Amino acid sequence: MGRDVTLRDVALRAGVSSRTVSNVVNGYARVAEATRARVQQAVDELGYRPNVLARNLAAGRSGQIAVVVPYLDTPYFSELLQGIIRAARVQGYNVLIDQTDGDAEHEKLFLTHGSARLLFDGVIFSPLGLAQADLSARDPGLPLVVLGERVSDGTFDHVGIDDVTASREATEHLIGLGRRRIAAIGDQPYRTGEAAQLRTRGFRLAHERAGLPVHEDLVVSTPRFNRPDGAAAMAHLLDLEKPPDAVFCYSDLVALGALHTLASRGLRVPEDIAIVGYDDIEDGRYASPSVTTISPDKKLIAETAVDRLLTRITSPSPVPGLEIRAPHRLIVRESTAGRQHGQSGHDEAPQVTPRSPEDEGTDLVTH
Repeated sequence: MGRDVTLRDVALRAGVSSRTVSNVVNGYARVAEATRARVQQAVDELGYRPNVLARNLAAGRSGQIAVVVPYLDTPYFSELLQGIIRAARVQGYNVLIDQTDGDAEHEKLFLTHGSARLLFDGVIFSPLGLAQADLSARDPGLPLVVLGERVSDGTFDHVGIDDVTASREATEHLIGLGRRRIAAIGDQPYRTGEAAQLRTRGFRLAHERAGLPVHEDLVVSTPRFNRPDGAAAMAHLLDLEKPPDAVFCYSDLVALGALHTLASRGLRVPEDIAIVGYDDIEDGRYASPSVTTISPDKKLIAETAVDRLLTRITSPSPVPGLEIRAPHRLIVRESTAGRQHGQSGHDEAPQVTPRSPEDEGTDLVTH
């Protein structure tokens, strides 16, 4: 029935003009709350669906957005993409997905809109091969939302979590368990390693606040945040004269690789070495032991990214760039709390560490 229902049908049912229905459906103008509710009720009852394709064509748009990520085989990006696709579909948009493998030249192609305007109307972009300065060289007419560890230059929106605070909380959790030789796996001290560098900063800040030294030989760099690199780094740490008693891994994949090495060496987790990961991917919840992790609100990140991109696409005038910080939490599971006290992957109520007063208000923040 929804295909046959027209804007006029909804207007008659709600007792308003067709223009008012259009304003409510498209969010173009302020409408009294009672009127909005009446129109929405008529929309729901009649099953009306706006002709988004026609609307986009009339506005010279393709009705598609591009989402550009470094790797599709990384669970974090796969889970995030699912949220973006669902959020875009609700708004009547299709999603084009591209994997860059972190290649800088390939990533630059998506920053020059040009003829690509016929293919997509805007980009949600998680760059890996490009540094912060590279983003300023893009086509100024390209609607852009950037994910990950970048800072907006005022012309695009950036959506992410506070990586420094999250990493500090992860490290403080290990310190609170009495661990004193804490390793970090995943540092990337080069031009495009901003994400890793922020996590290293949080790792160091936790030690500083606790009055503890950072053991520099325990800070291990990796080219990627994946299982093989985590396994290799963990093997390196175990071969040291003084191995660590805890490890902060910069992703859950790194943590899973580290767990593999620890199991092969016959070490117990968390009794011998405690492990904290990052990203809260599904594999980490069902690992044995399950992985304590930093859990970003991926659903909110996805929905916010889509909402901000569509705002940029449909706005008749330039939209100022926003720094948008989504919430995160530390979920304590078996890799630090043990099997009796940690939360397994199927538990309904994961344990969440309390926040200090200065951490309050870290739910969705814009500035």
